Amino acid sequence: MATAAQWISGARLRTLPLALAPVLIGTGAAIGAVGGFTSFIIGDYTRTGHEHSFSGIILKGFLALLVSLFLQIGSNYANDYSDGIRGTDDVRVGPVRLTATGLAEPAAVRRAAFICFGIAAVIGIALVLISQAWWFLLVGAGAVAAAWFYTGGKRPYGYLGLGEVFVFVFFGLVATLGTMWMQVGTLTLSGWAGAVSIGLLASAVLMVNNLRDIPTDTEAGKITLAVRLGDHRARIAYAVLVLTPFALLALAILDGHPAAALAILALVPALSPLKTVLGGTTGPGLIPPIKSTGLTALSFAALLALGLAL
Repeated sequence: MATAAQWISGARLRTLPLALAPVLIGTGAAIGAVGGFTSFIIGDYTRTGHEHSFSGIILKGFLALLVSLFLQIGSNYANDYSDGIRGTDDVRVGPVRLTATGLAEPAAVRRAAFICFGIAAVIGIALVLISQAWWFLLVGAGAVAAAWFYTGGKRPYGYLGLGEVFVFVFFGLVATLGTMWMQVGTLTLSGWAGAVSIGLLASAVLMVNNLRDIPTDTEAGKITLAVRLGDHRARIAYAVLVLTPFALLALAILDGHPAAALAILALVPALSPLKTVLGGTTGPGLIPPIKSTGLTALSFAALLALGLAL
């Protein structure tokens, strides 16, 4: 039976920055939409009502973060289970998997996934009750379905080269704009710019992960976007996904948030993985860029959130 440490490893904690990042941006954009930190300090609210108070925004942001984290962990266990029973993970370059290695029974891994989805659902319902945004129940159901059918079901979209598309939609647009809407009931150009940016960076993490796995995924019949593009074009796509968000900062600046330029500092942690990926590194050498790209996304999100909230 798997140890506690192995279950924690199976949760893939290195992916959790991608769950935190869109909530940070959505919260920063929400605070900026109601006048920024200054309006809360001096009591000059652009909008009135408890739901737009600073404490209300932070409470909803915290709940949204918990939903995002448990969805991510559940998705990781679901991926472990589905790839494991298909044999996709029988030969791996990356970290160990619970199902494929036999460390845990497939049913136990699947149960862990649905426990996490259940916790996310309960917290999500609480957030909907507070926000009175009932239609988000459908959004939440869609997020759970997307998490499961990435590698689960008869025709998982992750095996059809659509993984990056769904990551962009759910880690970018849905998570960021959903957080902002829940908090202040409105969307701004800055919020959209942040949502697209973090969606692209999250897709970059998946791209470099799948770039590493091109040989084993091809053998297992998992046709990811990296497999479809081929090694060289997948590396170019990765660079585009990483660099485009920095160009999109111009939209937030034009929307009245000059401090959004702070996020350009996230180029610093982005340089090393870019050099590694564009330099042609393969196999285990692509594991560090996965982590570095996730940290780049988190750094970008934190700095942009701060810039939007000022």
